[in-house]
Amino acid sequence: MERCVTRHSTQLREPAQVPTTEESAAALAELETITAVAKTNRAAHHCADRTRERHRAVHDPLTQGMPQREIGRRLGLARNTVRKFARAATAEELTTGKWQGRTSVLDDDKPHLHQRWQEGCTTAKTLFDEIKAAGYTGGLTVLRDYLRPLRSGTQPQDRSTLPPSVRDVTSWITRHPDSLTSDETLKLKGILTRCPQLDATADHVRTFAEMMTARTGRTQLASWIDQVKAAGLPELVSFVNGIGSDLGAVVAGLSLPFSSGAVEGQVNRIKTLKRQMFGRAGLDLLRKRVLLAACPGVRPGPASDRPSAQHGK
Repeated sequence: MERCVTRHSTQLREPAQVPTTEESAAALAELETITAVAKTNRAAHHCADRTRERHRAVHDPLTQGMPQREIGRRLGLARNTVRKFARAATAEELTTGKWQGRTSVLDDDKPHLHQRWQEGCTTAKTLFDEIKAAGYTGGLTVLRDYLRPLRSGTQPQDRSTLPPSVRDVTSWITRHPDSLTSDETLKLKGILTRCPQLDATADHVRTFAEMMTARTGRTQLASWIDQVKAAGLPELVSFVNGIGSDLGAVVAGLSLPFSSGAVEGQVNRIKTLKRQMFGRAGLDLLRKRVLLAACPGVRPGPASDRPSAQHGK
């Protein structure tokens, strides 16, 4: 679901209103300028630059017919990493939305900065000293980057005007609708309305969630797989192919009330006991501890049956 939302991340932002007056046209031009500045800043992000370089390094030999395994060996990348870059048609599919909607160390001080800017105080060092005295913990460079759009005649973007992040939208789609707030429900409805492919994917995900909670996989899974393949949604088709590799187990998991949780709990308990001894005890002592933890009422055997001192205490 997250890969699908990332592919359609350009649809997460609400479309701008069409200008009807000179004032609205000026506001739209200002919005476009702010968006351009944000894109420039995002393009300068070192993580985005690295992603673009890696995408190019994978796709150049791929277009020449080189196998993905050989590309991974030459670039020193894992097979899944090479596959991820090979599936992305453009580098923007891997970078768009990843650094949006994050909190800033300046969030608490922005109202003060805007007020002082309107009063005529535009010196970054002066503003830095003021917010530093008020508890600001960031650096001067962060403040200067935030003030740069103001010096060019535009307003820096506020977090409330930013589109929801890819992770937020993914969470809204995969969570139960009753757990969403009214604001989240409205935002999600608008996004799904603007992007039919994302809406179709979300509908299939909800159907699978209902099938999983109601344990109706034996009767509905086959038809659900056929519908996903007919829709041709890349991310879900990849998921369906993974299901097909172990279809019997998936059907059982979506139909039967049994769970391997108890077994996993026992394995986790044994690993915990082993790690508590930090490798200082042998198998005999570990066996004693496992048996005693599983059966608290059982007393240890005779002294001759107990582990020797070399196994630790």
